[in-house]
Amino acid sequence: MQKFKYAAKDARGQSVSGMITAGSQSEAINELRRQSLTVLSVRAAGAAGKDSGGGRSSGGGKRIARPKAKKGELILFTRQLSTMIGAGIPLLEGLEILSEQAESPGFKQCVTGVVDEVRTGADLSSALQRYPRIFTDLYISMIKAGEVSGQLDLILVRLAEYLEAADSLRREVKSAMTYPVISLVLVIGIAGFLMIGIVPSFKPVFTSLEIELPALTRVVMDTADWMKDNVLAMFGIGAGFFFGFSAFKKSKRGSALLDSFYLRVPIFGQLVRKIALSRFSRTFSTLIKSGVPILAAMDIVGVTSGNSVVSKAIDHAKASVRSGETLWRPLSESPVFPPMVTKMIAIGEKSGALETLLEKIAVFYDEQVAAEVKSLTSMIEPIMISVMGFIVGTIVLAVFLPIFKLQEKLAG
Repeated sequence: MQKFKYAAKDARGQSVSGMITAGSQSEAINELRRQSLTVLSVRAAGAAGKDSGGGRSSGGGKRIARPKAKKGELILFTRQLSTMIGAGIPLLEGLEILSEQAESPGFKQCVTGVVDEVRTGADLSSALQRYPRIFTDLYISMIKAGEVSGQLDLILVRLAEYLEAADSLRREVKSAMTYPVISLVLVIGIAGFLMIGIVPSFKPVFTSLEIELPALTRVVMDTADWMKDNVLAMFGIGAGFFFGFSAFKKSKRGSALLDSFYLRVPIFGQLVRKIALSRFSRTFSTLIKSGVPILAAMDIVGVTSGNSVVSKAIDHAKASVRSGETLWRPLSESPVFPPMVTKMIAIGEKSGALETLLEKIAVFYDEQVAAEVKSLTSMIEPIMISVMGFIVGTIVLAVFLPIFKLQEKLAG
């Protein structure tokens, strides 16, 4: 039997340390875990500790202000940390391994900073709070719940699954929007090239014909002349609209108006609504399942909903829950939440299985979003082809109409 020094966190999140006798380091870790302790470090009594300065450098000493991380990096970090803790590796040791494996300089700096904080006795949740651009309120709340319950490995697994599902939904929507955006850019680019580079060159030819130009030709020629003479003005108007729209979107009133508008847009409004419901249900389910109190969970869900209309409905429901009333009733008053969702929430509240039913709602709407994205993609393609054909066809017709008119004049 051997004596080991250990550092850990108890169920209340308090730091504890001491000595334990066991046959091996893994046995000591297992015994501490049976005592509902979150193990930070375990080493043989008298063994030299790891250099506390190890891993302080980041990217060859280069400091990075306000580090960021890719979604994939965060998901991999969460999944690997859950596996290590589940396998009995102490938290601090697992974090040190992950800090060495981090690829991007920003994320490496972040994990190294977390290691330094945990080494000095800080909670993992407190250490993560230093990097709000990487670890959201939802992430930190779930870690805190895992520390309190002594089930950090299980909470990390749930968190990784949540992040993977959210990232999958985001990528589906992004891939659906890529095609129409590229198509729109191509349509504008081709139309601009024809109107600025090609159509004005026909003006001397039409003037030499000495015939009255058709109305469509005059409109197209005048538009082409204006565009050619005001290229810089058009770019200025486009840039002004872009920056103006961005500023309006960031304002509180502008964000609320746009979120309400997005929900009412034909066809796309239903997709936005289903995405918001999927995000609401999955986030809420994951938080409740992880042991986060319902009011604290509602605060996080409101912030992460991504739509101010949904956030407002959740805030209204939160006031109802705080006063001891049900959750489903105030949600049913919002046009965002359909009867199917509110009835399932009501059943969940009565049966005590709210998190299970919320997860079922999330799965249902994930499938709905995937189907609708596929449908929209197949519908947008012929629409964009038709728009491009109409624009190009109009320009070509405007160019050829005077030639047809000249033929009629010569034939007469």
